[in-house]
Amino acid sequence: MSPARTRRDLELRHLRCFLAIAEERNITRAAARLGLTQPAASRTLATLEAALGVRLVDRSTHHLTLTPEGETFRVRAAAAVTAFGDALDVGRAEARPLRLGHSWSAAGRFTTPLLRRWRRAHPDVPLELLRHDDRTAGLASGSTDAALLRGPVDSPGLVAVTLFTEHRVAAVPRTARWPTGPNWPWPTSPRTRSPSTRCPAPPPSPSGRPPPARPAP
Repeated sequence: MSPARTRRDLELRHLRCFLAIAEERNITRAAARLGLTQPAASRTLATLEAALGVRLVDRSTHHLTLTPEGETFRVRAAAAVTAFGDALDVGRAEARPLRLGHSWSAAGRFTTPLLRRWRRAHPDVPLELLRHDDRTAGLASGSTDAALLRGPVDSPGLVAVTLFTEHRVAAVPRTARWPTGPNWPWPTSPRTRSPSTRCPAPPPSPSGRPPPARPAP
């Protein structure tokens, strides 16, 4: 059977099975999540790979990983599953919200201004903030439409734009001893040439008990 003919026989269950395997990184766990047996999930994945004519999953190691083609197809499959669900939701009268994913802290101090400006500019389209603990904040699984990410973005099929940069500090005891030399990896203060710190802890008391907490300066 030719790949082109096989593709017409694919169903939504093939995409959902692949997405579960991609998220779980384990066929047995993905099968349990979908209410299938492990052999059934493996056959579903094999059918999908045969239809597409590419290998989506690398099983050559102890840990299941996606091939480059699998990473690309994951984005498309997630979008297709999401679009299918939206098409069936014909009874929803209100506008579909823009789902903005984030891993933590959303946009920081810009979150509230962002929400206010969005309501003024797009009163008919709600903005929904969704927290996800994966690297793409829900983009790879199709559960978000856009995302606020921190750090490099190298997932296939995603386009990233730098919005702003943030400063980072380390909270350490005041009595900590710092290494010196050209290989010192942390940023230093231009005036003191020592690592920037916040909320330093006071030295231990003579009794050995923890000293009372002090507010940040």
